[in-house]
Order: sequence, then C-alpha cells, then structure tokens
Amino acid sequence: MKASHTGFTGVMLAGVLLAAGCGGGSGTAPAPGSASAAAGPVNLTFWDWDPNMDKVVSLWNQAHPDIHVTLANPAGGDELVSKTITAHQAKNGPDLVKVEYQSLPALVSAGVVRDITDLTKDVVSKFDDVTLKSTRFEGKVYGIPQDVAPLMLFYRTDVFKKYGISVPTTWDEYAKAAADLHKKAPKAYMTNFDAGNPGWFTGLVQQAGADWWTTSGTSWHVDINGAASKKVATYWENLVKSGVIQKNPSFSPQWNKQMNDGTLATWISGAWAPAQLGGIAPATKGKWAVAPLPAWTAGDATTGIWGGSATTVTTDSAHPAEAAKFAAWLNTDDAALTAQIEHINIYPAATSGRSLPPLKQAPPFLPNQADYYDVIKQAAPSARSFSMWGPDVTVTFRSYTDSFGAALQAGKPFGAALDQMQDATVADMKKLGFTLN
Repeated sequence: MKASHTGFTGVMLAGVLLAAGCGGGSGTAPAPGSASAAAGPVNLTFWDWDPNMDKVVSLWNQAHPDIHVTLANPAGGDELVSKTITAHQAKNGPDLVKVEYQSLPALVSAGVVRDITDLTKDVVSKFDDVTLKSTRFEGKVYGIPQDVAPLMLFYRTDVFKKYGISVPTTWDEYAKAAADLHKKAPKAYMTNFDAGNPGWFTGLVQQAGADWWTTSGTSWHVDINGAASKKVATYWENLVKSGVIQKNPSFSPQWNKQMNDGTLATWISGAWAPAQLGGIAPATKGKWAVAPLPAWTAGDATTGIWGGSATTVTTDSAHPAEAAKFAAWLNTDDAALTAQIEHINIYPAATSGRSLPPLKQAPPFLPNQADYYDVIKQAAPSARSFSMWGPDVTVTFRSYTDSFGAALQAGKPFGAALDQMQDATVADMKKLGFTLN
C-alpha cells in the first residue's frame, strides 16, 4: 500500500536505511529504572492480529498487576503498518505493535519503531543470529522476534504412495517427480505456481542466494532481477509450461478444492502450514507429512522463510521500559511461548522455545508425523532471509502480483516479470529520495 510509505524523507541507519534524514522520534529508549520508567502501575496498548492472543495477554496481566496490557486488533499485515504510521503522525500510536519482518525497515525509517537495544541486552542471547538479524539494524535492536517460519515441503503421503513417488530432495528430483506424477495421473499435479503470494516466492529466491536489497556507503542497490532470482523464475516457468503444475493462486476457492481432493500433491509453505490445513483441506487430516525443502545442490540444507513477525516498542510509548519488558516476556517466557504454541500455532523464534513440551508431539492435523517439530527444528538454523528488507516492500510485493499474474495468464517469460518488479521498486525508491547505485 502506498500509505505505508507516508512520512519517508529518507532513511536513518547507515548500512541499512541510508539517505538524507528521517521523520519521527529519536528512537532511543531509556534504560530500566531511568526517570522515564514509571514508578506506579502503567497501562500499555498492544496492537496485534493473532487470533487468541487475548489468552496469552491475560497470563501477563494476571502475573503483572503493575503493568496492564490492553490488546487491540485494528488490522493485520500491511494494513496495520499503514494504521501504525497514521497513528504515529497523530501522536496517538500504541505502545507495542506486531510487525512482520519485511515491514520493519519501513517503520524504523518512518521513526515509528523505537531502538530498544539498551532494554534487551539480556534478551538477545535467547535467539540465534539468523532470527535476530531480522530485527537488528546497524547493531541496534528494533524488535523482539516472535516466530520463525522456514520454508518446507508438505506432501500428500497417500498420493505419493499410490503413484510410487519418492520424496524429492533436490529441485531436479522435484521436477522429475512432477512429470512422473502427472504422467501416471493426468488429473493430478505436483503443486501450483502462486502468483498471489510474494512471500512464497521470496522464500524460494532466498534459498537460492538472492539479496534483493543491499547497501554500500550511503547508497542502495536493488537486485530483484539478478541471476539467483532468474534461476528460480526460470525453473518454475518451465514447470508451468510443461503443464505439470497448476496456476491457481493459493488460498483461492479452487485451490482449496484441489488441495482437499488430492489434485495437488505438495504444498511449499512455512512451518505454520499445519495450523491452516484444517481450514483449507479438511478431508485430508493425517494424509500430509513434512520434509526439508528440495535443495539446488544435493546435501545443502539451506531454505528460505515465509512469514514471521516481531513485537516492537513504538516511539509514541510513554513507558518504553515496561513495554520492552512485556515484549521480552511474550517471546521468551516458557509459559507465554507455550500458550502461543497451543493457541496461535507459532513456531518460536526463541531457541529455548523450540524444545517446549507442546512441540514434542505431532500437530493435530498431522497426527501420523510424531517427528514433525524435529524436522522443523533441524531446518530452522539453515533458514535464510534477505540480508535486509527494502524500505518499499509493499510496492515490490504489489508489483509481484501484478507482473507474475499477467505473465502466468499470458504465457510470457517470468524473467520479464522480475524486470518489471525491479523497475517498479527502483522508481519508487528514487521517488522517495533514496540514492541508488
């Protein structure tokens, strides 16, 4: 959404958000016990879209009568980014807000999200570097990671068994399996190409080594149509052209039907998929299993990421120390993480959270895979995101749906769709005043 860029005059972090300046507050949080930390009971407002988050917040409120958190759900995803920036400009923003990793640079640049480095010195050790990197810019921490979603291969065990398909471990094997399946069962397809969900595609190019945004000195470099991305695009274009995969966007009614009736044999998705499958394909309970994402080179465990968020403290908060304390509790405390696993189906970003009791049993929708979370735990450390997300991700993502959607329907080259994404992103960054090289 264009509204999510309101207030950009440049960027503020050398090496991450580099340009002429930045709107908003200083972003510097006081240390615990400082004069700005409240002496008496305080009230915090937390914007979050997770269903059942109220159950988790109630645990905090029961145990912390001196710091009461009021939960609100004004929007989700990109829409919440826009609402948060608007509220900041009106000087009535919340104390805390859930932010998807790819959206965090925009809120930092707009002066909305606070630097909480001094408030999290004892917290950051609870996360691995891969996860923490999504919230740390130029050595400063701007959020506490909530969850991580390594990209995995979900496959129909019954379909694979019926047609003698082996679980592919490389992308070459995946393409051969797709052709083999469709030859044996002309009405079955290995998967679909999703032109409606850019997060799915970014996870795939991340695995291949792409970095869509990098910086040098005070300049940005955009490489959306680079070699790694084009390798991924060409691979999927060939599968589409060969007719062994479908074109329907994920989460559409037709896709849901195909997932439910066995037309689609695999789903490349984040670790959160089991929580969604019950609503997507209710007749398939117990028929799915998870495996590592196929590799470009045999034996390479690298995967990408689709999804994941952080809890941030805003520059509007009058109680940043207390807000940071809640954010740390929410994402590192065993009771809080257990409640989120049970009620929200997250896979914790905190490394200790990945060994909690609820993760030692199979997800309800995959009752036949007792080692489900062991497979996810093994994949998570090798999950790769971009080295940084750009300041206009919403423009890039909108261009993905437009350009790939058109290419898919017209049978045009996917590489050209990447070129269009590159041009749209560069043009928008220049318009916003960023220096590019």
